[in-house]
Amino acid sequence: MKIYTKTGDQGKTSLFGGTRVYKSNLRIDAYGTVDELNSYIGLIRDQKIDKNTFKTLIKIQNDLFTLGAMLATPPENEKLKSGKDRLKIPKITEDSASFLEKEIDQINKDLPEMTHFILPGGYPTVSFCHIARNVCRRAERITVHLDLTEPVDPNILIYLNRLSDYLFVLARKLTKDFKAVEIPWKHE
Repeated sequence: MKIYTKTGDQGKTSLFGGTRVYKSNLRIDAYGTVDELNSYIGLIRDQKIDKNTFKTLIKIQNDLFTLGAMLATPPENEKLKSGKDRLKIPKITEDSASFLEKEIDQINKDLPEMTHFILPGGYPTVSFCHIARNVCRRAERITVHLDLTEPVDPNILIYLNRLSDYLFVLARKLTKDFKAVEIPWKHE
C-alpha cells in the first residue's frame, strides 16, 4: 500500500463511499479531531499505568477508530443498494457508553469525594489525561455542530460525552496512583 496518493494535493479528500470533500469539511474536522484524541490516549497508554487501565485504553482506542469510521461515512453512503450496511464493522452502541460508565463507577468508588474544581496537572500522565479530555470535548462540540447539518448516530455523541467523563476520572485516579496532589481552583 502506497502511503502517498497525491489525491489530496488540491485540498480535497474522500469520505467512506467515495464522496470528495474539502479537507476543511466539518465531517473531516470531526473525525480528524477523534484521530487526534486517539493519539493522546496512546500517549497516556504509553506511561507507567496499571494493566486494567492499559487494557481499557486499548479498547477505547479501538472504539475511537470505529467511531471515526462512522463519522467518515456520510448518511447517503451508510447503506448499499441492497439495504445492508456499507461499513462492515461493529458500530458504537449504547453498550460502548455503558462500558465507560462501568469503568467510571469502578474508578470513582476508590477516589475521595470531589468538593471543588481541580486545576489540571500535578503529574505528566495526569496532564496528558486532561489534554485528552479537552480534545475529546472539542471532538464532541464539532460532532454536535456536524449533527446540526447532517444526522450523526446519537451513540457517537453519547460515547464522546462519556469518554470525556472517563478521562477526567482517570486523571483523578492517576493523581492518586502517582501520589500527586490535586490543586483546587481558588477564585479570588
